[in-house]
Amino acid sequence: MKLSVAQGAALSIGAVLGTGVISLPALAAEVAGPASLVAWAALIVLSAPLAWTFAALGARHPDGGGVSTYVRLAFGPRAAAAVGWCFFFAVPLGAPAATAFAGGYVADVIGGGRAPVLATFLAIVGVVVAMNWLGLRVSGRAQLALTATLAALLLITVLAALPHARWSNLTPFTPHGWSGVGTAVAVLIWGFAGWEAVSSLSGQYRDPRRGVPRATAIAVVVVGGLYLAVAATSVLVLGPALGDSQAPLADLLAAGVGGPVRLLTAIVAVLLTAGAVNAYFAGSSQLGAALARDGALPARPFGTPRKALMAVLAGSLAAAVLPIELHTMLLLVTGCFTLVYVIGTAAAVKLLAGRQRVIAVVAFVAVVALLALTGPPALLSLAVAAGAIAYQEWRARISAKRPSPSPISAGSAAPNPKTNPPCPVE
Repeated sequence: MKLSVAQGAALSIGAVLGTGVISLPALAAEVAGPASLVAWAALIVLSAPLAWTFAALGARHPDGGGVSTYVRLAFGPRAAAAVGWCFFFAVPLGAPAATAFAGGYVADVIGGGRAPVLATFLAIVGVVVAMNWLGLRVSGRAQLALTATLAALLLITVLAALPHARWSNLTPFTPHGWSGVGTAVAVLIWGFAGWEAVSSLSGQYRDPRRGVPRATAIAVVVVGGLYLAVAATSVLVLGPALGDSQAPLADLLAAGVGGPVRLLTAIVAVLLTAGAVNAYFAGSSQLGAALARDGALPARPFGTPRKALMAVLAGSLAAAVLPIELHTMLLLVTGCFTLVYVIGTAAAVKLLAGRQRVIAVVAFVAVVALLALTGPPALLSLAVAAGAIAYQEWRARISAKRPSPSPISAGSAAPNPKTNPPCPVE
């Protein structure tokens, strides 16, 4: 059950690419116009030091705890628990939001309003849970085939639509002023969250020290190239209509090849979303078990990857019925992930050395700026972090109240490990 470089790269690409490419070009263009390309370029450039920082940490400290483990090594168990909780509990909240994008494409084909969106959520989550229940080897191989197919489809879409590009669609370049670029960056953070997700899988690589950096380098190039190609082509081909599009990838493909392409783009949207959800569920199942191992979560409901996976599933089902608008849910999840980035890169500054530390400093400064752009929704992450610290305090008090074992009285026999074996800890 060890990941190859290709499988690890596929999981990384799926975690980051995911739902961003099917909906974010339209959302960013709505608030910034053609200048949204500046926001795309800025976040693609940021991806390199951020991804490399987490790759360096994963290679040096391969462990299922991922970012939580790095923070524990740098700042202690309470900070690690806070970060682990922020990531772990953001995943079930983000699953309904991620699948809602794909559900919109499905609804665009068959109609029906919210029912297709909910059905899409249940189908994607059900398949992903089954894949991860069977093990990382099945999940990694499926992700490799899925990512290769989707990259080819996106490339075909871009090449087919490019002949219809018009440079005139770049003017006016800043219809909402340059402040719109900052707003677009805040929106696009959703599409670039994920570089930390697969760090929880670093311990599953055949050779983490070599495999994690190589897989990450491949993922950075592929994700950056596909994101920029799709975003630029969307702006140049669709022009002002992009900001009003509910299914920009479908509109782009229709402009390139014509005909009934809605069904094809709905399939692409579902597959992309399944890739992202698969990567996050795989990483969070490992993270949950690692947090339980370290005492940051209760062992009974989270103590193994399969138990943690079921907890994520239960949380996702609960989040799907919450009366929260999609836009609000996106920002809440983004705030949690951004705080994870801030503390995780701060840990990297302390743990790494030489050129790797310099790269970590660059990543830390950048994500602090991103946290400022996220705004009030980042407060949820503070509440989750506070909950983690409160649990740690409660657990410490319970342990302190337990009576210490009585010393063996003189002359009494020592316990025989064969007749009185120690109770297993779940």
